[in-house]
Parts: sequence; C-alpha cells; structure tokens
Amino acid sequence: MEHGQAELVGRKPVIFGQRKVRPRACLAVGKRHLRAFLRDVLEDMGFVISECRTADELPHVLRTEFPDLILLGIGSDRIEPGRLLEILVREEFAGRVLAFGARESIIMAAVQQVGSEYGLAMLPPLRAPFAAETLRDRIGMLLPREPAPRPAVHVGEALHAGWLELWYEPKFDACTLSRRGAEAHVRMRHPTWGVVPPAYFITEPHDPHFRNLSQFVIDRAIKDWQYLLEQQTSIDLSINLPAAFLIDPQAVRDLCRRMPSHAAFGGLTIEIESVEAIQNLDLLVEVAREVRFHNIGLAIDNVGANWPQLMGMTKFPFLKLKVDRQFVGGCANGPLKRTVCRHIVDLAKEYNVRTVAEGVESQADLIAVAELGFDLAQGHLFGKAMPLKQFAQSSFNPAAARLK
Repeated sequence: MEHGQAELVGRKPVIFGQRKVRPRACLAVGKRHLRAFLRDVLEDMGFVISECRTADELPHVLRTEFPDLILLGIGSDRIEPGRLLEILVREEFAGRVLAFGARESIIMAAVQQVGSEYGLAMLPPLRAPFAAETLRDRIGMLLPREPAPRPAVHVGEALHAGWLELWYEPKFDACTLSRRGAEAHVRMRHPTWGVVPPAYFITEPHDPHFRNLSQFVIDRAIKDWQYLLEQQTSIDLSINLPAAFLIDPQAVRDLCRRMPSHAAFGGLTIEIESVEAIQNLDLLVEVAREVRFHNIGLAIDNVGANWPQLMGMTKFPFLKLKVDRQFVGGCANGPLKRTVCRHIVDLAKEYNVRTVAEGVESQADLIAVAELGFDLAQGHLFGKAMPLKQFAQSSFNPAAARLK
C-alpha cells in the first residue's frame, strides 16, 4: 500500500502517515440555495463536498465518500433529522455533526440532545442566519494542519503553460440588488491539481513575472468582455493591479491602447490595494487623471482602519472606495465595524464617489450595508467567483439572497 493511502476497516477509512490533506463534508440540506451557499464557503476552506438531499441517500454517501463532517439543516425540506441520526449511529459514523437552523427551533435542541445521547460528536449548533467566518470557527479543527507550499507553482511557469484564467465575482446594487458589474479574480487550472487559488502561485510584487501577470489580466479581461458582449451579457468589469505596474508610464500607455472602442464598452475599473494606493497616492492621482480619458477608472480596494489617510485631498480622481471584508462581514451586529463602514461611506460622499461593500455573507449584513448607504455589494450571499462561461449563463434571484 502506498504511503498516505486509506485502508477500509469496517467501512471506515484509516489514514496512514499523515492527516488527510483535504477534509470531506456532506451537506444534508434540502434547500438548494443553502447547499449552494455552504458548498461555496466550504470549498473555499479546502473541503471536498458531497450532498445528501434525503436521509435515504446518506448510507451511500457514508460508505463511498467517508465524510469528516455532516452539516445537518434543521427544517430543510425532505431532511428527517431523527432518521438521519439513526443512520449515522448504525453506520458507526466517527466524524462530527454540525446542525443549523432557525434560532427558535425546538427541533434543534432535540437533535443536539439525541445526537449526544447516541454518542455522536455533536458540534455546537449554528443559529441561522450565520456568516462564513462563524462556520469556519465551528469547524476549524477539521482544517489541514500543514499549509500547502506557497507558491506551489511559479507564476512564470503558469503563464508559459497557459494555465491561468479569470473568474468573475458579481457586484450588485446594494438597494435594488440588480447586477451592476463583476470583479475578475485570477485562477490557475493545473492539469493535475485542478483549480488552484492565487495564494499558491502568485509571488511577491518585486518578482519580474508580476508585470507579465498584470498584462495577462488586462488582455484576458478585455477578451472576456468581448465574449460576454457576444452572449448579450455586456457588463462593467473590475480587475486588480499592483500600484508598481501603474506608476510605470509605458505600462499605462499600453493599458490605454488596449481599451475597446466599442460603443457598448462601459469602461474598466482597476482596483488597487489601499496600502499600496496610500503609499503612492500622489503618483496614482496623476495616473487616474490620465487614464480616465481612455474609459479607465481607478478604485481603492480594502479600505479599512486606514481610511483617515485619504482625508483632506483637494482633488479625488478615484471612482470608488471599496471597504475591506473584515469590516463588512458582521457589521450588522458589530458596532466598531459599523462605525468604520459609516466613516468610509461619509468620506466617499464628500468626494462624490461610489462605495463597494466586499464580503457580504448574511442577510443581516446586506440590510446593514443598504442602511449605511453603500452603493454596491458583493460576497458569498450573492455568489462566489465563477468561470467565464458559467458567469455568462448565471442569473440571480434577489429573493433568494434575502432568505439566506
């Protein structure tokens, strides 16, 4: 047997050598939109996901997928919690069970009590609605102990091999919930490992290949915009570029020449990390003035506690201020987070620019974002970044977001 392989003993996997690199979770949830939300969040954490829409499907999942975690939706259509618990006991499930449901659910307390009496490893339950970070806190013990090497693949190799692509995360009007744009995220589609997030292949800004990566993002975003136009899905796009790229005059000239001349092109927004933007503020002000004549706007990304450093500017040529997700997530019930968000929104209004709330993951935060006066919102409540063709075919139901 190879090192690290699993041997089946009484239908349970025994892992030799080291802990499984990727934990497995089964979603015993009847409602489709809840399964989609949980799948997105858990896959971002590194879980391999299987689904169980009814109790009848659970034995097969347990015997073939060997999940480490069962997420049990209390009150979900077609899910019978009592029967599901009985199956877990009969199949000698040795993993953990996390139940979630409405705050006042009597069934929730019963599930916790019965599960514990049966000898199941019941995690403290989640009361809906909950944010992704709350879920992470509950299941942190299941995440891999050893981080993957960074970068696992050098960006130069990924560029040369043609493994890179852009995925698109939608942005919505914070009040009407109509789609207003999308942000491009770099992903690598490795021939062996599948889709890999940027943490595993993007190196430091001083790497000589970083400029090539920036040029790839620009060129691919423009090609993708043309594809979306052909699919009758013309939409304003945002990309992320380092400040070091934009303060190079030749790079800016090349960027301007690449912009489409099509009448339907609504412009390209370039998001710059707030720390970099503040460090290079005077230079970027000049860049912003130059590129706006070529249908390009600059936005400051991940604004948070550093917002006072943007005060007092006589001219503010940036299009948007985008608030860091650590201040948006949980702002509904976090007075300090809400205060930071309010200050940034007020500052944007003084400069007559728009605001974007990044990391909206719950209905409560969406309501808070709208009340605070944000213009745009994005986050897992609406959907995670997705491949180009999937994004072109995607639709959004505002009512579903309000129910999450």
